[in-house]
Amino acid sequence: MRADKTACWPMNRYLKSPVHILSLGLGTGLAPYAPGTFGTLVGFPLFWALAYLPPDIKFATYLALFVLGCWLCAKTGEALGKHDHSSIVIDEIVAMALVLEFVPGSWLWWLAAFGLFRLFDIWKPWPIYLVDDAQGSGMLGGFYVMLDDIAAAIYAIAILVLLQYLISV
Repeated sequence: MRADKTACWPMNRYLKSPVHILSLGLGTGLAPYAPGTFGTLVGFPLFWALAYLPPDIKFATYLALFVLGCWLCAKTGEALGKHDHSSIVIDEIVAMALVLEFVPGSWLWWLAAFGLFRLFDIWKPWPIYLVDDAQGSGMLGGFYVMLDDIAAAIYAIAILVLLQYLISV
């Protein structure tokens, strides 16, 4: 006899709320292993969806997604009882899409962007670990959840831009 699905997957109740669906990366954050990595992959379709927008509209959209992400993270973190629960992946999604804005449109650069972003998101070198360690509740907690991934994205972008420069010299 099969076990009840809710017993095996207690988080599925969060897929009934649009807020949690977005926070959990359309369910990718519920992956039993490496939810942040699976969530990061959703950054690719977001990037592709925004690819043909004018640059000012595109970056205004990223800013709006950051603010929305702060609120989503706060709401879902409150519901889960942990402000930076591993299943919350909207932060990875927005940050990964932003990293892709700074690389040429080829699978090799996209793979490098993915790898570097995940490296910095997991490793959390200085000062990222300071942001990650910052405690907050409500909107402030959501802000820190989003900010540590943006910081990891900035590290990845810096390395990728430097690599592009070195290759072109």
